[in-house]
Amino acid sequence: MIYKTLLTIGLGLLAVSVNAQSLTLEECYLLARENYPAVKKMNLVAQSADYTIKNANKKFLPQFNISGQATYQSQVVDYGALLGGASPMGFSPPTFSKDQYRISGEVEQLLFDGGSTQYQNEITKANAGLQKQNVEIELYTINDRINSIFFSIFLLDAQLKLNELKVANLQTQLDKAEAAYKYGTAYASDVNELKAEIENTKSVNIDYEGNRSAFLKMLSIFTGKEITSSSELVKPEPILSSEEINRPELKMFDLQKEIYEAQTKQLKSSYMPTFKAFFQGAYGRPTLNPISNDFGAWYITGIRLNWSLGSLYTLKNQRSIYDLSSQSADADKETFIRNVKIDIAQQDENIKKYAEMIGQDQKTIELREAVTRSASAQLTNGVITTHEYIQKINNENAAKQNLILHQIQLLQSQYNLKFKSGH
Repeated sequence: MIYKTLLTIGLGLLAVSVNAQSLTLEECYLLARENYPAVKKMNLVAQSADYTIKNANKKFLPQFNISGQATYQSQVVDYGALLGGASPMGFSPPTFSKDQYRISGEVEQLLFDGGSTQYQNEITKANAGLQKQNVEIELYTINDRINSIFFSIFLLDAQLKLNELKVANLQTQLDKAEAAYKYGTAYASDVNELKAEIENTKSVNIDYEGNRSAFLKMLSIFTGKEITSSSELVKPEPILSSEEINRPELKMFDLQKEIYEAQTKQLKSSYMPTFKAFFQGAYGRPTLNPISNDFGAWYITGIRLNWSLGSLYTLKNQRSIYDLSSQSADADKETFIRNVKIDIAQQDENIKKYAEMIGQDQKTIELREAVTRSASAQLTNGVITTHEYIQKINNENAAKQNLILHQIQLLQSQYNLKFKSGH
């Protein structure tokens, strides 16, 4: 049966002419991923996050500060005036200069920052994860376009093969018609009509080949691999996909929630105290000695406490903002899952529909083949016209085209289901 040949053309096709090397659908996915410019952002995001975290952790390294000043003061302490002109035996009160100088250096070490650095690093990691996941989503959507291009090429290839069969059938009748015309038993119009139909079919093939070439160029751009008419695309095997949803968008929503949770934790650090140890050394005039006007060195060391409680005024509202944002992410996730379930249900119905249509197509082809065989004999015996015979041929070819179309659509729906569910 000819429809068995069609099964070989459609579902049984092991390859479609596209490189000397074979290329599978999965390989196209991988090549498109590797060749997509946005994939470079993955490493860039990771490196940026690493630098940000390292910079944040450097807050706990000793901090150095050097300062100096030279001043002139309108007044200084006058010990003579304080003592009323009288001074203890052997004590001469100093006279302080109005020009004073100081150069100092300080080393400061952060001991406790209320957890601010830890929480900020968590936010940085979560943000980096979200950026990378957005790239993953962008890369994943490419698979849908690859599917569309890949299966369109298979459909065009099958249609070209069907037209080759049609042309061969018409050529057989043309040879008979030319022989009959030569002996005066057929009209020139019969010969010309068959020739015209052959040329029309070849014209359709030019359109198919042009579209096929365009799809191959598109696939080449996506994969970064030169794919020509001499390449070989391997036909995907029929698959059964799970309806469990495993899309990369789900992780994106979870990462959004992680950011809001980390931001909520960071609020705690805004009202926690910070402690720093410090050592300050200086040289100048006057020194810490309150009764000396000489140049000298001195140092101070200790622990500083800084505690700001102003953030408590907005703490409750800020927590509410992050909580609402988290709830919004949950709502977006639920909406996404709902829409994906609708898409999955549609693909399920498409799979059932195309499977049933294939069965009907096979029955239709059997009937059309029988009609064409009968019409061939009738044309030879002059019972029907060439025009009527061509109509029978076209009807049979249309039935075969439908079968091929539905076979490819069934296979594509199976892979669309795989894409929609994320497997």
